[in-house]
Amino acid sequence: MTDITKILIANRGEIACRILRTIDRMGIPGVLVYHGIDADSPAVGMASEAIKIDGQSPVAAYLDMAQIIAACKKTHADAVHPGFGFLAENPEFARRLAREGISFIGPLPETMELMGNKIMARSFCIENDFPLAPSVTESGPGEDFIHLAKNIGVPLLIKSAAGGGGKGMHIVRDLDHLEKAIHLAKGEALRSFGDDTIYAERYVEQPRHIEVQVLADHHGNVVHLGERECSIQRRFQKIIEESPAPGLAPDLRNRICKTALSISMKAGYRNAGTVEFILAPDNNFYFLEMNTRIQVEHPVTEMVTGFDIVELQVRIARGETLPIRQDQIKSKGHAIEMRLYAEDPENDFLPATGRLLTYQLPEGEGIRVDNGFTEGMKVTSAFDPMLAKLIIHGMDRNDAINRAIGALKKSLVLGVTTNIDFLKRILSHPVFSKGRIDTGFIPRHAEDLHPPPLTDEQRDLLLAAAALSHRDFIAPDFNVPEPYATIGNWRN
Repeated sequence: MTDITKILIANRGEIACRILRTIDRMGIPGVLVYHGIDADSPAVGMASEAIKIDGQSPVAAYLDMAQIIAACKKTHADAVHPGFGFLAENPEFARRLAREGISFIGPLPETMELMGNKIMARSFCIENDFPLAPSVTESGPGEDFIHLAKNIGVPLLIKSAAGGGGKGMHIVRDLDHLEKAIHLAKGEALRSFGDDTIYAERYVEQPRHIEVQVLADHHGNVVHLGERECSIQRRFQKIIEESPAPGLAPDLRNRICKTALSISMKAGYRNAGTVEFILAPDNNFYFLEMNTRIQVEHPVTEMVTGFDIVELQVRIARGETLPIRQDQIKSKGHAIEMRLYAEDPENDFLPATGRLLTYQLPEGEGIRVDNGFTEGMKVTSAFDPMLAKLIIHGMDRNDAINRAIGALKKSLVLGVTTNIDFLKRILSHPVFSKGRIDTGFIPRHAEDLHPPPLTDEQRDLLLAAAALSHRDFIAPDFNVPEPYATIGNWRN
C-alpha cells in the first residue's frame, strides 16, 4: 500500500475544482499550482494550499515539470493528480515524479508510452488481432508514406500520432489533395504537441464515436463502467456526450465493452482510462485510440453508475483493490453532458474572449455543473475556451434531453459569446431526439442549427433596448439642462 496524505493537482479550471471536491470529501488536503492569470479562479480558493508558477506563457507554466515537482516538495505533497491535458499523458513526468518518491495518479509510464502514442497503440492492436481500420504509419521517407497512403484509397483520415482534440486531423477525399493535407497535418501536430509524426487510416463514412470507461488496479482486476456516445462534434472535438449510447443492440454493446477490457488487460493497464472506437454504419467497430487519463466527459458515466471515478483513481494509486466487480456495475437512467464554450458557432466556432458580466448556471435535481469560472472573471485566449460542463440525469433519454434543454434555458452568460443557444438547437433537433447521430451530425444539419430569423416584434424590442442603452439617444429626454438641473425640485 502507498500512503497518500496530500495531493497536488497539476491542472486548472473545472477539472481542478472537480478533483478538489472529491479529495476533500476523502479527507485528503489538496494543493494547487496556478499561473497568475488564474489567481482569482474558484480552484485557487478551494485548495488547502496554492503555489504560483510562471512560464513564458500560461500554458508553458502548467507544462513545467520542475516547478510542479518543486511545489510538491515545498508543500510535502506525496501524490500528483494531472487531470486531463497538460502533463496528464506525459510518461516522462510520471517517471520524474517516481524518482522523487511522488505518486502519479494515473497509469504506469510504460503503458502511457504504449497506448498514449497512437502509432504504437495501433501496432499493439495489430499484433493482438484487435479490430483496426486499414492504416499506414509514417516511418520512412515522405514519398513512401504518400504511396502507402494512396494504396489504402479514399476517403483517408490524416492524424497526429502524439495527440488528439482534432489538432492535426484532415479528411482527404481526393488524392490530389493528399500532399497538402499531410503538410498541414504535420505543421499543426508540431505546433500542438511538439511532434510532427502522423499516420493515415481509412476514413469510415458517417461513423459513431463510442468510448468505454475502464478501471484497473494493481492486482489484476479490470472492469468497465459502460460506454459513452461522443459523436456530436465540431471540428473533430466533442461538445455533447451521453451514456448509455442510444440504439446500441445489447450484443453489440457487450462486444465493444469486452474488446475494451481485452485491450486494457493485454496492455497491462492500471488506473482509469478510456478505450475509444469508431462504429461504422454496418455495426463493425474499430479501435481508435486509448486515452490514458480521466476524460472530460467522465461525469456522464458517474451519473449513470453512481461511482466517483476520481476517488477510484486515488484508491488504485494507493494500491487498494478495486472495490467493485463487473457484475455489480449497473447503469441507471440516462445522462447527457454539454460543454459550455466561449465561442461563436456562427463564425466557425471561433473562440470568444471578454469579461463574464453575468454568469448564471442552473441548479436543481438531476443537474450537475462542473465549473471553473465566476462572475467578473476574464475569459482569455490563453487556454481552451470551455467554461463549464452541464451534466443532466434523467429517467431515460427523452427525459434527459428535456431536462438538458431546460437547464440550458436557465443558463445566462453575458460578456462573451457562448454556444448555449447552439446546444439547445442540437438537443431540440428531431434527428438527435431519435438517436440517429454520427460525427457528421453538425455539418450535415448546419442549416437547421442556424439561429431562426427574428420576428418583427423581436427586432423592434432589440432596437428599442439598444436605443435606450445609448447615451446620445437618452440624453435629450432624461438629462435635465441648466439652470433647471441646479434648481432641482424647487417650485415657485
